[in-house]
Amino acid sequence: MSRTVFCKKYQQDLPGLPMPPYPGAKGQEIYNNVSLKAWQEWQKQQVMLINEKQLNMASADDRQYLQEQMDRFMNNESHDKASGYVAPDSE
Repeated sequence: MSRTVFCKKYQQDLPGLPMPPYPGAKGQEIYNNVSLKAWQEWQKQQVMLINEKQLNMASADDRQYLQEQMDRFMNNESHDKASGYVAPDSE
């Protein structure tokens, strides 16, 4: 059965994640306040940032950078985007 959350990115009730995306308080916060749609969009954005900026997930600084960008993305604040990416036409 699908559960709904009030998504902080989209400011509406949407289907939620099936489980917290990672352990701890931050994972629980995301589970409680971020929709599945917003999380999937973030995952795509995250992959582009990791690839373009050649981030190393073993680096605490790079993980912190991604965490900050995720928070900005979810709060509809200015966040880094992959500069070479052009969204496909929706036609």
